[in-house]
Amino acid sequence: MIRIVVAGAAGRMGKAILCLAHQDPAFKIVGGLEHEDCPLMGEDVGDLIGCDALGAKLVSRPDVLLKEADVLIDFTQAAAVPETLKAVLKTGVRYVVGTTGIKKDVLKLLQAASKKVAIVQSPNMSIGVNVLFGLTELAGKFLDQAYDIEISEIHHRGKKDAPSGTALKLLEILSVARQINSEKDARYGRKGDIGARTREEIGVMALRGGDVVGEHTVYFLGSGERIELTHRATSRDAFALGALKAAKFVAGKKSGFFDMRQVLGLT
Repeated sequence: MIRIVVAGAAGRMGKAILCLAHQDPAFKIVGGLEHEDCPLMGEDVGDLIGCDALGAKLVSRPDVLLKEADVLIDFTQAAAVPETLKAVLKTGVRYVVGTTGIKKDVLKLLQAASKKVAIVQSPNMSIGVNVLFGLTELAGKFLDQAYDIEISEIHHRGKKDAPSGTALKLLEILSVARQINSEKDARYGRKGDIGARTREEIGVMALRGGDVVGEHTVYFLGSGERIELTHRATSRDAFALGALKAAKFVAGKKSGFFDMRQVLGLT
């Protein structure tokens, strides 16, 4: 049985993960982590997900809780990851990072820490999205610069980072496939007299509104035809199931840095 702690337990993603973990006999929920001002602090995790008491509490300090766990699943804020990582290294717990908006400097911290503990990090834990990554890579290699590339993403009104981590990962994949410099050739929205589109540029557009869980489309626009690769998430369960699959994968590792495509055996 894999003992797990969920950081961001009172959030929408945290609750989805806890609900599915409670239904899976492979897992035992040890507790949940939240910021110290959370009004639910000290409550049993069972109360969060509408089941009987589990004897697992919602706490703000990870140190003691992580000593009793095998895997920490983190869906919080990118700014909180470095501090959480300190507790991970102190306790040796495996770490699944689904938090979005992680900057390059924090990614380097995670990669360095993976020499001591096993870490799975992905901007999107959905199985379908990781298949989308593979299809995008394939199309990016086969379709030359006669095909213009655009990326669009839509999320709910409460999402704080833009473009999404998934859109940025798609941009990274396409930049490698096309051998272009994404920092120079990416276009994050367009306005005014900007001139004709270059062959190298990749547009990245972020839309926000309503309760959209997540939608990503990659467009390959050629002469007389276009190809669209789209993933639409209709429930957070898609991400939660992926996170739990990652937890099962990383529980058997002592160290190393992994992504979801490795978890799913796609690479």
